[in-house]
Amino acid sequence: MFIEQPAKWIRWLYPKATWRMDRNEKSVYLTFDDGPIPESTPFILKTLEEYGIKATFFMVGDNVRKYPELYQQIVDAGHQVGNHTYNHLGGFKHWTTTYIINTFKANEIIHAHLFRPPHGWLRHSVYYWLSKEFRIVMWDVVTRDYSKWMTAEDVENNVKRFTRNGSIITFHDSLKSIDKLHSALPNSIKWLKEQGYTFKIFE
Repeated sequence: MFIEQPAKWIRWLYPKATWRMDRNEKSVYLTFDDGPIPESTPFILKTLEEYGIKATFFMVGDNVRKYPELYQQIVDAGHQVGNHTYNHLGGFKHWTTTYIINTFKANEIIHAHLFRPPHGWLRHSVYYWLSKEFRIVMWDVVTRDYSKWMTAEDVENNVKRFTRNGSIITFHDSLKSIDKLHSALPNSIKWLKEQGYTFKIFE
């Protein structure tokens, strides 16, 4: 549970970040990290279209550079976009200036007002500066679809167990997750719809 649903003390580290939306509204926010890549993005887009859902894609700048047509497909389909740094930087592995420059480099081609740090960690100096320029969006549910120890059914069960009103649910647009998403994503969407959740994106 520590991973799937962040503890309160973790949320307190970044008080201006968005961890969960309106807890009085039966809605959820699907998000996808790390893309776009040709091995997974087309399937995700196709699935979302089939169910009439919009989502938010937190994209790596270098992937957008390599696959601009996938970025454009995401935008043209009406999905929201977010910045996930240019090189998927770890929050504590780089100097503050390096991290900020990398993030703004990504935004030259992503054009986002939303930002999500890879792995969910930021130096507080980076957090201070980026929160002036971006809405920092974290998550309420991590599906763990990236884990080699998780099955597609495990991913679905994480959605079922931890989702609540206003949950920001994180899937991954990546090679590590796509095999599981082939069943876990549509099955999760079906279940969420059956529970009466509506699907929203960030403004």
